[in-house]
Amino acid sequence: MTIKPQRILILAANPKQTLRLRLDEELRDIESGLERAQNRDNFELRSKWAVRPRDIRRAILDYRPNIIHFSGHGAGVQGLAFEDETGNEQLVTGEALAGLFGQFSNQVECVLLNACYSEVQAKAIAQQINYVIGMNDQIQDQAAIEFVVGFYDALVAYNPEYDFGSPVEFAFNIAQNAIVLAGVSGESIPKLKKKLI
Repeated sequence: MTIKPQRILILAANPKQTLRLRLDEELRDIESGLERAQNRDNFELRSKWAVRPRDIRRAILDYRPNIIHFSGHGAGVQGLAFEDETGNEQLVTGEALAGLFGQFSNQVECVLLNACYSEVQAKAIAQQINYVIGMNDQIQDQAAIEFVVGFYDALVAYNPEYDFGSPVEFAFNIAQNAIVLAGVSGESIPKLKKKLI
């Protein structure tokens, strides 16, 4: 029996006039972790850069991911910073994202928002999606990268015979610890939200 691969969609945006983030390094380290995994054929990764609001919808419709990952800036209740047609910041609210992601709740298992102050969006999206990770404060670039690399390392290594909880919960706990192991602060910033049934 052939196992259908888990599809990961990374949406990245670093609009003009915002602090430069190491998004390329983050993606490189995630790809490296997936490539070294023994079960790497069980995961597919696609990334989109300089993402505008319409690109979110198109990417989900075209790729049909199981995990949606956003990397970029967040502005709390104002939203996540995507790009407009000229590369400037265009904020998208958690409610707007929840409305879109909710249309795919049968396939999307997890949304990871690797952006400062994104917990408010995570709460909104968690009304539609089983697992959503957001940040409750400003997170430094190094801590954000350590977190997501630890998350995907654990996700691809998850084995239900040995590991407890759901794959997402297990990966989240390992990812928090990855920040501590790297010797940087911020392990309490990522927050896991679960859909209330």
